[in-house]
Amino acid sequence: MKNLPEDFEPKSPALRTLVERGYLEQATDLEGLDKALSSESVTFYVGFDPTADSLHVGSMLQLMLMRVLQRHGHRPIVLVGGGTALVGDPSGRSETRKMLDPATIEANCGAITEQIRKFLVFDAGEPHDAMIVDNAAWLLDLRYIDFLREIGVHFTVNRMIATKTYRERLEQELPLSFLEFNYQILQAYDFLQLYQAHDCRLQCGGSDQWGNIVAGVELIRRHLGPEHHAFGLTIELLTTADGKKMGKTERGAVYLDPKRVSPFDFYQYWIGCDDRDVGRFLRLFTELPLSRIEELTAESGAALRRAKAVLAFEVTRLVHGETEARNAEIASLQAYGGSTDWSAVPAVTAPASPIRLVDLVTQPPLAVFASKRRARQRIEAGAVKLDGETVTDPHLVLTHEMSGEHGIRLQAGKKTRYRVIIPPPANDEGA
Repeated sequence: MKNLPEDFEPKSPALRTLVERGYLEQATDLEGLDKALSSESVTFYVGFDPTADSLHVGSMLQLMLMRVLQRHGHRPIVLVGGGTALVGDPSGRSETRKMLDPATIEANCGAITEQIRKFLVFDAGEPHDAMIVDNAAWLLDLRYIDFLREIGVHFTVNRMIATKTYRERLEQELPLSFLEFNYQILQAYDFLQLYQAHDCRLQCGGSDQWGNIVAGVELIRRHLGPEHHAFGLTIELLTTADGKKMGKTERGAVYLDPKRVSPFDFYQYWIGCDDRDVGRFLRLFTELPLSRIEELTAESGAALRRAKAVLAFEVTRLVHGETEARNAEIASLQAYGGSTDWSAVPAVTAPASPIRLVDLVTQPPLAVFASKRRARQRIEAGAVKLDGETVTDPHLVLTHEMSGEHGIRLQAGKKTRYRVIIPPPANDEGA
């Protein structure tokens, strides 16, 4: 953590846990926050803009932090950005986000809200029960001139363009719309609204949100007076040991929605993580005791397979439930353990029948390879197997008869396994 003194020992159990497990990157007032978390139940919030109909693995870090704080008696507010999504957060981006229409944003809000409910405790009759709010409730009806006079007066362009996101855009001479430039003010106003309505004193987010979070802390102090003290903290944006952005693969983002990424593929994402990341991921994405994590990661090499299996099961259980986690575990053992019984491996249906192998592995729902050129190269190099046999002909035609009732066992490289059903040809279905 950037501003953590070497001799700092948190007094609050919540902050101690955040530090020990590696969540905390920096805070606006570390000593003050520690004191508040030690002496009272602190209401805090994290914002999620509904830019898609599913959260992804990168979003889990904030959700796990919220679980830690709620478990220690602090109250979470989930802010769904139905209002700010109409503007688009420029943080961490070199180009303007695609603008979404209100109907899409509303649908996305509903979808991600259901995912978030799996991570936090709602309606249990406790003071620290989580709640969900949508900033569209206060942003959409703002009167522009009144807002500028009451809120805009507390912001200077000089300070705003010093924020990393805006500064980098300007330095690289990339377009920065006036719409995006307003985002920081709107996020700061969210914090002010939650502070006044719910006594929310802490905002948490990724490190790319630091400038926006500080702006909110400052707005509360300037607008309401110096006796009003709020806090902000950030989590470091994760990259894997090989430098890739967390939750990104060659096939795209690792979403939490099982319709986008099946529980089996989700499980395999964690099984396939770099050995160097296992301990860190166990601390951040599971709730296993630190002593158990140390035990699992005490040895390296092949011995880490057990630790990876525990990691994959625990995270899949948290996101998709116990049953799906067990099914994914069994399917993984079948597909990667040399068995010819792949009955637990999820079946996918080919997009056409008959179909060439090169088309099967480059089209949805498989899309194993990014291009046909790459697929041909890998197939000819012997990287693809069908029912355990290496196939080197990219133009091999796969038929319904070859698929049979149980499907074809497809292996592509070391990590990809599918049970593929080739449907009957269209003219057969109508016969």
